[in-house]
Amino acid sequence: MRLRPLRDFFTYMGPALIVSMAYMDPGNYGTAIQSGALFDNGLVWAVWLASLMAMELQYLSGKLGIATGKSLPEMVRHSLSRYTAFAYWLAAEAAAAATDLAEYLGTVLALNILFGIPLAVAGVLGALDVLLILAFATRKFRLIEYAFMLSVSIISIGFLYEFIVLKPDVVDIATHVFLPSLSQANVPFVVGIIGATVMPHALFVHSHLARDKLRDDSVEEKRRARRLHLIECVFTLTIAALVNVAILVTAATVLWPTHGAVASCTADVSSCANSLTVQQAASITGAVYGPLAATVFAITLLFSGVASSTTGTLAGQAIMEGLLGNKVNIYVRRLVTRVINVVPTEVAILAGLGPLSLLVYSQVILSVMIPLPMVPLLYYTAKKKVMGEFVNRRSTTVLAVLIAGVILALNAYLLLTL
Repeated sequence: MRLRPLRDFFTYMGPALIVSMAYMDPGNYGTAIQSGALFDNGLVWAVWLASLMAMELQYLSGKLGIATGKSLPEMVRHSLSRYTAFAYWLAAEAAAAATDLAEYLGTVLALNILFGIPLAVAGVLGALDVLLILAFATRKFRLIEYAFMLSVSIISIGFLYEFIVLKPDVVDIATHVFLPSLSQANVPFVVGIIGATVMPHALFVHSHLARDKLRDDSVEEKRRARRLHLIECVFTLTIAALVNVAILVTAATVLWPTHGAVASCTADVSSCANSLTVQQAASITGAVYGPLAATVFAITLLFSGVASSTTGTLAGQAIMEGLLGNKVNIYVRRLVTRVINVVPTEVAILAGLGPLSLLVYSQVILSVMIPLPMVPLLYYTAKKKVMGEFVNRRSTTVLAVLIAGVILALNAYLLLTL
């Protein structure tokens, strides 16, 4: 009998697990690497803040799907006129494209680091991860969830190894968790961290995934699913937060002494940021801590890119089907998305632009677009007419509004100071 709760949790586990990969995707690598390299452990607090924000909002998204039996995109479509819903879909697709750009770049960089493949060639090969995703998509969905369990385990164990090998200053890390610092220089990185964590497409897809976990429409089943959903959100997103902290700490330990600590970078953060590369982080890690450490870092990046691409595909389907009301052929969906990302990325690589900078800029775009799913999510989950007994408590709504206010304020500050 004692094992039954664990068995029930394992059987339900999937929605938040899949979403958690959005918080360990290559965009997180980009923002965390630059933040650690330029500000040491100074932005660890931002990672935890973003993770706690994500935990609250993802809980609301999944709860919406459980309570209503509809995804967030479906709810939006039913609330808007046909043409307004179409315009909303275009904006949501822009957010999904920015997300997929980061995931695609992660795969490209991992292939370059692991096998020494030139970036331009890796850019073409990286697009082929679509074949892996489509192979999973033709089988039982539970196989995709098992694949995510494997990916999360590999990434987590990989960074646990990095943490043990690098031996960072634990006291300094803990200090920066509770001593936040905000300046004009680090605001873009704070916004990027939030954009890489509280991702628009993840808010859209969680309601879709949680809805599909319901075994029937009874209130008892919805109560059971909501309880398991809460546990899964806390469990999987805490793991994602720890991984993100580990990425930042790894960068701070390896790159801070040669980048953020030098006078030129202190004087001109933007130029120093543009000089950083993921390959540089891996090579310095290998030179100082051994080739295995660099290889483990690259393997985690590869699994991050491929797995988060799967999350992006599922989110794209949920967005298109929910807002347009049409079933989407997953083959067409993924191929179109890849073409959209491959062409501009290849141009950027050939033009000499740094992939790490592209990663960070894509995450800033995502942060600016967070209100797109966030505002309707807060609206629906606070309405008893929509949610029934699962409507937000007043304290939950207040906390969610405060989170939204912080995100909007940081975005506004960034845009005004660009």
